[in-house]
Amino acid sequence: MEKRVTERSINTPEELKELKVTELEEVCADLRQYIIDVLSERPGHLAASLGTVELTVALHYVFHTPHDRIVWDVGHQAYAHKILTGRRNVFRSLRSFGGISGFPNPAESEYDAFIAGHASNSISAALGLDVASQLSGEERKTIAVIGDGAMTGGLAYEGLNNAASTPNNLLVILNDNDMSIEPSVGGLSRYLTNVTISRFYNNLRYDIFCLLRRVGLLSENSRRVILRFNNSLKALLLGRRNLFEGFGIRYFGPVDGHDVRHLVRVLNAIKEFRGPTLLHVKTVKGKGFAPAEHDAVDWHAPGRFNKQAGQRTNTSAPSDVPLYQDVFGHTLVELAGDNPRIAGITPAMPTGSSLCYMMRAFPERTFDVGIAEGHALTFAAGLARGGMIPVCVIYSSFVQRAFDMLIHDVALQRLHVVLCLDRAGLVGEDGPTHHGVFDLAAFRPIPNLIIASPMDEHELRNLMYTACEVAQTPFIIRYPRGRGSRTDWQNVPMPVPIGKGKILRKGKKLAVLSIGPIGNTVRQALDNLSQEKIQPAHYDMRYLKPLDESILCEVAQTFDVILTVEDGVIDGGLGSAVAEYLTAHGYKGRLSRIGIPDNFIQHGSVEELYRLVHMNVEGIANNIRSFFADMDTGIK
Repeated sequence: MEKRVTERSINTPEELKELKVTELEEVCADLRQYIIDVLSERPGHLAASLGTVELTVALHYVFHTPHDRIVWDVGHQAYAHKILTGRRNVFRSLRSFGGISGFPNPAESEYDAFIAGHASNSISAALGLDVASQLSGEERKTIAVIGDGAMTGGLAYEGLNNAASTPNNLLVILNDNDMSIEPSVGGLSRYLTNVTISRFYNNLRYDIFCLLRRVGLLSENSRRVILRFNNSLKALLLGRRNLFEGFGIRYFGPVDGHDVRHLVRVLNAIKEFRGPTLLHVKTVKGKGFAPAEHDAVDWHAPGRFNKQAGQRTNTSAPSDVPLYQDVFGHTLVELAGDNPRIAGITPAMPTGSSLCYMMRAFPERTFDVGIAEGHALTFAAGLARGGMIPVCVIYSSFVQRAFDMLIHDVALQRLHVVLCLDRAGLVGEDGPTHHGVFDLAAFRPIPNLIIASPMDEHELRNLMYTACEVAQTPFIIRYPRGRGSRTDWQNVPMPVPIGKGKILRKGKKLAVLSIGPIGNTVRQALDNLSQEKIQPAHYDMRYLKPLDESILCEVAQTFDVILTVEDGVIDGGLGSAVAEYLTAHGYKGRLSRIGIPDNFIQHGSVEELYRLVHMNVEGIANNIRSFFADMDTGIK
């Protein structure tokens, strides 16, 4: 009896190549089911990876990976890729502490050509890899797989523009799962694709090209003219023209991204083409799992779910304590209701950031600008210049992509832009590409900024009110992922004096200065230490910029030891700012800093990661114990 083909018998692309093309559909079905099986128990990014199963199988079937290199954009498309490249047996450790990453990572596998956690970088990275191969005299193909919204990012178009003018053999695959770049797949489109990928057609094109070049009639400029003429002819036949052909890039498609046999045929036909080529593939996000097909947003990263019932599983008890993002979202609706000048902006994360509440309440004043963080901030700057009060909410790690715009377009002009940074601190299973730990250090040197972080939900609401109704300059508020502690979160927002912190606990010998929600961990550690007669003082600084110098003056005069605690990188943030002040004012005591160490932190649960860097309750308590022991207090 012939052995049944299943993904469990396919561990490498070499094994995949041993199959007949007619067997690939079964491989795809089994891969899809395995992803559903694992992710129902081990939460991850479901819908995007279900949509790329056939494409992944076709790529590894046609190309000789890892010699030929696949650069994934928006790395949560790549789960099937991980399974097919030797990681099937460890796939159940996905995104867990010590397990495999949820994104491609060259440190994890030779099949992962480039790291991918954010979006829109695949074309630029793949172009660099392809040019490097040519300069090294290597014959290898580089493929950039971009999609899942990544084509809204400006970097993608910068890469395309460069690819059109730099000698290369790059293949770009546009995984179009939610954008209407082209009309749906139709008969004429498929016919034209069949014609333009045929060997006869392309051999004829190449022979004519060689003849014209031999007789001296073809310069580089002429080559581009001919390519544009060819694209214009296609446009005439189809009655349309697309952006990629405008760049001077050979375009094929759209093709059905779930017809694995046809994908294999098309990829085999175009893989040897010279010059930049783009294949447009139409896919369905969540393909093969009806709930995800119906609502790809809700099933993007659904957590645990019942795969038979097609229902998400609530693994935690219902809570009266809201997520920080929901406190932000509801508060913004309240403020916008009172002030018609307030507008909301997000780069492609209305649900994840809870801007969706304002989107429903005030759609005319709420803008989702796509995966385009730089544009989001400059757009906000334009709104502010025009008299609005834009509140731009971006994940902390994503705002790194808009650093220049924050300086040049916002801070330089002192524009009243409110920038809310969600997911600040260590965020958990998404790992180093998503940890929001660089914002304090990155933005502190920039003039004209106010930078604050609330310790709880009341403070978040108060700071939002202050940012919108009191401040007249750029105002940054950072807050964490997850829930706080208050069931009575709906206080009446009131202004917070800019640049002023507050004392939370009086104490002796040692003062702890914290900023943001990590202050709650400090407070719990101090509660525990009080039972051991260890009683440091505790101050909530609230503002990184401007610093409360009255607090710094007080603690410098009163305490022999000062300890700073922040959930950002240890170099450049609160601790560094306090050190600069104390040095300038001749402090003779001891300063110590607790923060994220100077290395990238792996993925795992938030609790595991804070324990890893000794910033959980016990880690902070142990640190403080050591100071009191050094001061010879008799505490052992």
